[in-house]
Amino acid sequence: MRVHFIAIGGSAMHNLAIALHLKGFEVTGSDDEIFEPSKSRLIKHGLYPTQSGWNENNISKDLDAVILGMHARKDNPELIKAQELGVKIYSYPEYLYEQTKNKKRVVIGGSHGKTTTTAMVMHVLQTLKMDFDYMVGAQLEGFDTMVKLTHEAPIAVFEGDEYLSSPIDLTPKFHWYKPHIAMLTGVAWDHMNVFPTWPNYVSQFEIFANSIEADGSLIYFNKDEVLQDLAAQQKSRITTLSYDTLPYTNTNGETTVQWNGKNYPMAVFGDHNLQNMNGALLVCQQLGIENDAFFKAIQSFKGAAKRLQLLEKNKSCNIYLDFAHSPSKLKATTEAVKKQFESRRLIAVMELHTFSSLNKDFLPQYKDSMKQADQAIVFYNPEVLKHKKLNELSTTEVFDAFGKKDLKVMTESNELVTYLKQEDLTNTTVLLMTSGNFSGLDLKQVAHDLINK
Repeated sequence: MRVHFIAIGGSAMHNLAIALHLKGFEVTGSDDEIFEPSKSRLIKHGLYPTQSGWNENNISKDLDAVILGMHARKDNPELIKAQELGVKIYSYPEYLYEQTKNKKRVVIGGSHGKTTTTAMVMHVLQTLKMDFDYMVGAQLEGFDTMVKLTHEAPIAVFEGDEYLSSPIDLTPKFHWYKPHIAMLTGVAWDHMNVFPTWPNYVSQFEIFANSIEADGSLIYFNKDEVLQDLAAQQKSRITTLSYDTLPYTNTNGETTVQWNGKNYPMAVFGDHNLQNMNGALLVCQQLGIENDAFFKAIQSFKGAAKRLQLLEKNKSCNIYLDFAHSPSKLKATTEAVKKQFESRRLIAVMELHTFSSLNKDFLPQYKDSMKQADQAIVFYNPEVLKHKKLNELSTTEVFDAFGKKDLKVMTESNELVTYLKQEDLTNTTVLLMTSGNFSGLDLKQVAHDLINK
């Protein structure tokens, strides 16, 4: 099989390219800019483009497929050439389905927690030495790539993202996968630039539920009203299974799950993680895994990158990094950290970075989302607004939207670092939340400097 990637440098794209290369495909690719870690990983596998930019000569009739990334534009010369020649063009989620349509597919979606829950299921399957293909949206400890495709594995586990598939395929990614086992963690409005209204956003999850294979199963969080309605609609067609927070205790910052008379100490914490874990348990039950085997395996799960990732700690201070950026994620993560370290002061810092979070119309959704923080800081870079071609946003507008009287709003990364360095971090937890990097900060280095100041 000969496959060419247009915009091979993307996070998902380069991982899929490597996965197909390891499967034995002949893989080529192009891009106009490729950053780390994509660059080094493509070089390692001999897949780094020989020249930068786009070249229509990369496209020929003998290609079996062209895979188009979101970074490419509709007027890309390679895309136009492929269309003229009639070469089959796929988005990467469409091609993932193509490669796994004869396997049992597990898809985990939802507005929040899908990466963590997918990672939990993958961790258990790997620990129990079960063979499976996968696609997940973060680099996980113990896994070389974010995508794996094989001829032999009978199972495929996918993170089900609702964002669009490609510039010419406006299908939400998770509509492609047609799962046998589906899980939804919750529905909270996100991606306002693509789904401009709440009903429009909710409808994407209804379409996903309708795509579950006949006699399949839908696992869902039972406190979410949208999911309750959605499950009721599907009950006559598929199996529906609900979950809540696993029973647990928290003693001196250590979380222990109680199940069937046994105690299982865990490396992760917070109601949100214990809900995700219960959903992952039901997924694994559907795959034939016994409960005790699941809990023994999940004990060694430390979390996915940027999902309550511990950057640094000492006896009186922990510093965490989390991907939280939407209101629901922000609220859940802030509450989880405060609950875990109740006797400590919590400094919560979040970056407005996505299209939705920087949109004046969406900003009021953040009201009370950082209520549990003893000190809340919101950071944004006005240059990002210009880059995304969004209207200007004043610090006063941000302050008013969050509804927290002692909120600090900052627009310079140096100002943020200086402020944190001046704070006494004794008996304190610092939570950094962003889908970016606070305008280029090395957050691991920042955390190291704060702990060792």
